[in-house]
Amino acid sequence: MDISINALIRWNKDKEHLKIERVLWLRNEWAYVIDIDSNCMPFLRNVIDIETDIVDGDAEIINEDPYMVISNEDDIQEKYKEIRDKCWQVIKDLVEDKPRIFESAYRRKLIKEAAEKHGVSENSIVGYLKRYWKRGQTPNGLLPDYSLCGGKGKQKSSSNIKRGRPRKYVDVMGGGINVTEDIKRIFRIAVNRFYYTSAKNSLVLTYELMRKEYFAQNYKNENGVKIPIIEGQAAVPSFGQFRYWFNRDRDIKKEITSRYSNKKFQKEYRAITGSAMDGVMQPGTYEIDCQIADCYIVSRFNRNWIIGRPAIYALIDRFSRLICGVYVGLESGSYIGAMMALLNATIDKVGFCKQYGIEITEEEWPVHHLPDAIVADRGELEGNNIENLINMLNVKVHNTPSYRADLKAAIERFFGLTNERTKPYMPGVVNLDGRERGDKDYRISAKLDLYQFTQIIIKSILYHNNYYYLDNYKREQAMIEDDVPCIPIHLFKWGIANRGGALRSVTEDVVKLALMPADTAVVTPKGIKYKDMYYASEQMLKGQDFMKARAYGTWRVKISYDPRNMEYIYVHKDNPNSYEKCFLLDSDSRYKNRTLEEIEYLLEIEKIVQRKNKDSVIQAKVQLITEIEDIVGKAEEDLKKEVETVESDTQRVKNIRINRQIEKTANRVKEAFELGTNKDIKEETLEERIDNETEYDNFDILLQKQKEVLKQ
Repeated sequence: MDISINALIRWNKDKEHLKIERVLWLRNEWAYVIDIDSNCMPFLRNVIDIETDIVDGDAEIINEDPYMVISNEDDIQEKYKEIRDKCWQVIKDLVEDKPRIFESAYRRKLIKEAAEKHGVSENSIVGYLKRYWKRGQTPNGLLPDYSLCGGKGKQKSSSNIKRGRPRKYVDVMGGGINVTEDIKRIFRIAVNRFYYTSAKNSLVLTYELMRKEYFAQNYKNENGVKIPIIEGQAAVPSFGQFRYWFNRDRDIKKEITSRYSNKKFQKEYRAITGSAMDGVMQPGTYEIDCQIADCYIVSRFNRNWIIGRPAIYALIDRFSRLICGVYVGLESGSYIGAMMALLNATIDKVGFCKQYGIEITEEEWPVHHLPDAIVADRGELEGNNIENLINMLNVKVHNTPSYRADLKAAIERFFGLTNERTKPYMPGVVNLDGRERGDKDYRISAKLDLYQFTQIIIKSILYHNNYYYLDNYKREQAMIEDDVPCIPIHLFKWGIANRGGALRSVTEDVVKLALMPADTAVVTPKGIKYKDMYYASEQMLKGQDFMKARAYGTWRVKISYDPRNMEYIYVHKDNPNSYEKCFLLDSDSRYKNRTLEEIEYLLEIEKIVQRKNKDSVIQAKVQLITEIEDIVGKAEEDLKKEVETVESDTQRVKNIRINRQIEKTANRVKEAFELGTNKDIKEETLEERIDNETEYDNFDILLQKQKEVLKQ
């Protein structure tokens, strides 16, 4: 059993009065100890007795030492050091004279000599010795305990006597009052009601409102308004007292969230105990975001046309800070821009850079892979559009809360670095300080087109990936052993080689299919219908899909499409990697070369026009019905006026063929073409013309036959 000098022994024999002793000196079977909590001097104990009690459970050695004073020299105030050094000079010779200093007779003599030598009282020296022995026998044990004076942090008991500094102008302001529990409760209510609110009242205004609401002695009525009469300063707590208790009970989180918002607290005031690298052990987790460039650009068709500020989408690998994909264009704040950047992350960068006249090697930008996970904000990668990426390609998407750019620190920092690297050298950059009256409009200075601006961004990315040193990157032990420089390209390659990475290679067409927005269309006899547009493919026509839809009914299919060009849609097959390309039918040629937004706008306009004309259509139809009913009514009256009637309905039906022939012959006389007639001559009636004709023997025969039939 190891009992050493300075060891603390707790004695458990008396459960009600536990005591702790410190071992000051050991020699063979004897030890001098001192009781930490009593005022006695050191005394002898038998080491064997101590060990026996420890074995029996009546005593135990304490591993932690709460009594030893451990303070960094830089943290000790100078005046405290002076007090410590003065005390130490008095007792340093005494404590070195062991074990005789522990013997009362000899100790008395040494203390008396030291008192005469240093001009200090004997009681003071006794106090120095006890403090030295109880606190671990180090000079720092002699430091004063001023921090324990005054009961810091403890509430003082109230009485009739006013606590604290007396007021300067007692005759004018009164002596003041003590803050009781009831007043503290009023303080808490006032702070919650007037300070912790979105009104953002100052602390002074909160104090004034508190006095108005809770320290009014009466009310007066002026012009019908009830005005409180507040109590005098002598009967209310001062602003200083109010501020003291406010600061003492102040809740920073509640203050920020109630006066501003929880988002502001999380972004600017929360404790920063984590890192963006937490849980990231290998390449494969990308952050994506968009930034509107601080630069105006011009059109390539006419450089006098200023077309605004381009959008930059970028993907950065969290593990290595390597830029893995980029899109520079005019699609800002939309899924299309994010889609283009994600596609760029999976394609060969040598060919991509070559499109912009930049020659690189595979080693300079060796990323053409699909990530394992993407961290985005609640914008472009939220909703149904991203489900294909998740389900088809098994890419995890983590959306951060809104207004929490700090959760994507890597990509945000890259955008900041890009501005620092490029803005000073580009024309047409935005002046964030604004323009003074008379200053030249910075937009007029725009000279770069989209192609040239993209070249600059690519050059900046190549510099970042291959040369930028990450000052704050914390390398792991294995990286230090392999002497890996904190440059993105080296960190990325080391991660792939040693951690394997979570990147995957996928063909470009499959990625495009997964990234394009998805929806459902209907197979109909006329074709595949999607938003009033009809599509078909050669294979579907050969497979008689549309005939089946007419014979057995329609069914739904899943499609993908590019909203920038609706001439094609892609029908998904049973195999997730297969699809069928369908073309817009000629009957819907009005939708060719149109974006989805333009088509939806056209369809919406047509619906509006249809609704707008609905009342006039119904009105015209009502008029038609009314006119038809009028004509039918006249026909019924004419039938009733007919003198010659048949005997039965059967006879009327029986003569339909002969009646039709007679009517047909009469219509031919009326409808026959006749050239050279004088339009001014009065037209003859049908009966007159029939009477004047000499060649209508057949007509006469029909009339005669009809009369004979009627007589039967």
